[in-house]
Amino acid sequence: MILPMKKISLITTGDRKEKTLKKLRKLGMLHIEIAEGSGEKLARLGEDMSLLEDALFTLGKVKKIEQKQISCAEAMDIAADISALSEEKSICRSEQISLNTELERLKKWGEIDPDAIADLVSKGIELSFYEMPKGEYKALPDDIKTVKIGEDKRSIKFLVEGTEEISSLAEYRLALPKLSTAEIRRKLAEVSQREAEIDERIFSYCPYAEGIKKAIKTLEKDIELETYTTGMDSEDLSTDTRELSVAYFKGYIEADNIEALKSTAKQNSWGLLIEEPTAEDNVPTKLKNNKLVSLIYPLTDFLGTVPGYFEYDISGWFLAFILVFFGIIFGDGGYGLIICAAAAALIIKAVVTKKEISPAFLLVGLFGLSTILWGTLTCTWFGLSAEQLPQWLRALSVPVISNVNADRIWQLPWTQTGVGLTTAQNLQIFCFTLALIQLTVAHFMGAARNRKSVKCLGDIGSVLQLLGIYYLVLSLVVNAEVFSFGLVIGGVPVGTVAIVLIAVGFVMSFVFSNYEGSIVKAVLASLTNIVSVLLGVVNLFSDIVSYIRLWAVGLAGAAISATVNELAGPLLGNFMFMIVAIILLVFGHGLNMVLNILSVIVHGIRLNTLEFSSHLDMSWSGHKFKPFEE
Repeated sequence: MILPMKKISLITTGDRKEKTLKKLRKLGMLHIEIAEGSGEKLARLGEDMSLLEDALFTLGKVKKIEQKQISCAEAMDIAADISALSEEKSICRSEQISLNTELERLKKWGEIDPDAIADLVSKGIELSFYEMPKGEYKALPDDIKTVKIGEDKRSIKFLVEGTEEISSLAEYRLALPKLSTAEIRRKLAEVSQREAEIDERIFSYCPYAEGIKKAIKTLEKDIELETYTTGMDSEDLSTDTRELSVAYFKGYIEADNIEALKSTAKQNSWGLLIEEPTAEDNVPTKLKNNKLVSLIYPLTDFLGTVPGYFEYDISGWFLAFILVFFGIIFGDGGYGLIICAAAAALIIKAVVTKKEISPAFLLVGLFGLSTILWGTLTCTWFGLSAEQLPQWLRALSVPVISNVNADRIWQLPWTQTGVGLTTAQNLQIFCFTLALIQLTVAHFMGAARNRKSVKCLGDIGSVLQLLGIYYLVLSLVVNAEVFSFGLVIGGVPVGTVAIVLIAVGFVMSFVFSNYEGSIVKAVLASLTNIVSVLLGVVNLFSDIVSYIRLWAVGLAGAAISATVNELAGPLLGNFMFMIVAIILLVFGHGLNMVLNILSVIVHGIRLNTLEFSSHLDMSWSGHKFKPFEE
């Protein structure tokens, strides 16, 4: 459920802003609504935060190193030193790159000493160094006198007397280095040694990583306090005889905690205005559910989906349907066993290390159990054919959707001999039935919310349309012979009833969906948006049909796993290729599981956050309730 909130406006004197906020932080119940702060102190705190975060990033993930306690001031000093060392290390690396590049450029020339060359020049011997392709060297004019000093398969190195630039050879001339190659190597060794010393010095700070983390948390609180302090609105009420200013802000608090806030406000002489939130307010959302339903929170937190305060809390429905969707998409009981084993290992590790068991581990375990259940019902295990599985596993499956009867035609009482449904079509019907259930739940929730208004009839009309369109989908998508519009069962013309349900439901939705106190205005609103109203019927059809993605994705996963088995099967019979077969099986099935996870995110979650939510008129526009606390 979404916990009820109260909107409050709190007023205090301008000189007591920080003191007031510290008391509120100690109270830890109020969600404060302030956009941003300002000022030099806030900017300085931000710089300190960046310094600490950069230091922690530089240290990396520290394991099995005994940590030492330090103060925030000591953490700042260490962070400053790490920053300076990191900057020096960057300079060392740049210099290393430059020196290595120079050595690579001179590598073909061997040892070069600029001082020795300068000594020759002082004795009147002036030389220029060149390297050029063999073909071009042979084509040099006779007036250019050269001394060849070396060659390889592609080029020739040579000397030319004098230092004057020869235009035709300019691009091949060797630029003499400022340092000798020996000096470059010596300097490179010094730089590398200094970099190693810097790394050792940085590593020596690893025992203080936890202290830096604590300093970051402390600084976060200081930044938050300064943001709120400088971001509060204020009014100057000074007169000629008295200086006075007031500061104020808006916030939200759980309705159950309002008395505690009133008591604190009275003790501190704060002005307090308490109001009911309206649709125009940016009210935060706080959810509260039982332990089972709360297992969905790791997933919704990962997705960043938060219902608006005036929307629905669908956590329970989200969990129920995503478990079903997950099982169908993965579709393989063998994969479910692997998932359960992974969850069990994580839970056991948490128990052994005496850590709290993460709800995410339990959620993964539920996903595994759901997959095992679906694999059992359909007789799908590691992509093996039904004939390869033991009889007891085949007996556990449900015949109408089981792979044991993949080629069987299921004849219904009202169909002629030879006309019926395949196992694949039965699975499609199951998916469409899921759609009918989930979307009907959405409109019943809407009807319950509008139960005190005739607007609820609009939601009932949508339910009637869903029932009629469900049969339409079965006829057009699954099997037109089995679900024909001329079908009569027990004297009831099923096809005709479906059309009547669609028509009656449309009229009810048309008249009552926009009801706001006047039926005439509601009808006029529907007429104004007639195109959208008509498209709404089409959307109902497409939303139901979209659930076939569950069957299609599950089928694709089963095909991949079967293909992997077919490729690895012949290799398993040969001892020499046994390892290759095992690698192929592990890689193939592992890749298939990864693709299935992506499919759950793309398809399974979409059905909850788009199709289901759109029928609830949910936009997931909310943000979490975050109390200002220590």
